[in-house]
Amino acid sequence: MTDTQELKEKVSWVTDDAMEKLARRHRSERRFKRLGLSAIVIALVMLATLLVSIIGRGYTAFIQTTITLDVTFSEAIIDPKGARDHKTLKAASYRTLIREALRKEFPDVSTRKDLRALFGLISKGAVQEFRDLVISDPDLIGTTSSVELTASDDIDMFSKGYISRNVSEEDRRVKDIEIKWFDQLQSNNAIQTVFNKRFFTGGDSREPEVAGIMGALVGSLYTLLITFIISFPIGLMSAIYLEEFAPKNKITVLIEVNINNLAAVPSIVYGLLGVALFLNVAHMPRSAPLVGGLTLALMTLPTIIIAARASIRAVPDSIRNAALALGASKQQSVFHHVLPLSMPGILTGTIIGLSQALGETAPLLMIGMVAFIVDIPGGVTDPATVLPVQIFLWADSPERAFVEKTSGAIIVLLGFLVFMNAIAVLLRKKFERRW
Repeated sequence: MTDTQELKEKVSWVTDDAMEKLARRHRSERRFKRLGLSAIVIALVMLATLLVSIIGRGYTAFIQTTITLDVTFSEAIIDPKGARDHKTLKAASYRTLIREALRKEFPDVSTRKDLRALFGLISKGAVQEFRDLVISDPDLIGTTSSVELTASDDIDMFSKGYISRNVSEEDRRVKDIEIKWFDQLQSNNAIQTVFNKRFFTGGDSREPEVAGIMGALVGSLYTLLITFIISFPIGLMSAIYLEEFAPKNKITVLIEVNINNLAAVPSIVYGLLGVALFLNVAHMPRSAPLVGGLTLALMTLPTIIIAARASIRAVPDSIRNAALALGASKQQSVFHHVLPLSMPGILTGTIIGLSQALGETAPLLMIGMVAFIVDIPGGVTDPATVLPVQIFLWADSPERAFVEKTSGAIIVLLGFLVFMNAIAVLLRKKFERRW
């Protein structure tokens, strides 16, 4: 007892050296916390900068400048025979009607150069709008009505403030005389800014003011549908077999290692595989959602298999043993008990894999989904493009109006990605079981 007391008296932990070490450790911990907090702040600042930049450039893609003109639907031009035949109405010279309305609005314009500039106030795509209006309502023929027509891309950019009138005429695309006409139309309340429905309902176009993302959205939907139909059942069955039924030997170890390696392979390699397998060997249609979906399915399979195996492995062995003890077969214990409990994690991994596929561009460029597609695809074998490739095409276009279209399409794509990841989080929160 005395020896123990003497030992406690001799050993003192409150020495200067010990206190210095403790202070150094506390400083190190505080420094680490500050570094972690700084990293989070920097990441948030960079994310905010990215979002502000994209939204600041892209929100104007959702609005459109229109010009209202009093147009005479001349029967002599539209339907001289008065038969109201669809082919006749479709082939009529609606551009002439628009030009006559502009001449009536600006009767003082007479020179050839000024007339060309005057006609350029209206988008070339307005002719199609005018044609659709007459075909949908033939009773307009022979009347005079006020019609909203899409303004050209330069006028649209000028109206939105991207082209300044304070810049010298030589340095801007909108000339002084066009600004004079714009001001006159604006004073007559003929200039309106409306919601750009065509951006969501139209296909691609050479004219940026009438270009839309509907074709790319439908192409993305078809491509993701094929990707899910192919990758989910194959990935799920592979994960179940490897985790529950496969013998533990060198072959299965080799397969597992290769699956993990395939998850890290660059996506463009899958594009090369798609070209070699689906185009050169199977002779499938180029630039079709079917080929794009199959290619992305190959890319997504490793992600789904790894996520599914991790989710299945997380189910406690007691669930399996209890099922077997009650007389269930191995297959019944897996499909009736293990699989339902692991499904939230499997679905989460699948949605994350599909989100990755939705944002991919390189594999689809390799299989030819970079073509200029105007029509909205009607099936998985029709020529199509997808939203990331559409963004790539618009970003490479020289017109200023395509800059806002590119940013607007990026906003839509980010919205879909956030939505899909939110669904994954909600599924996990709702159905996850903790053991």
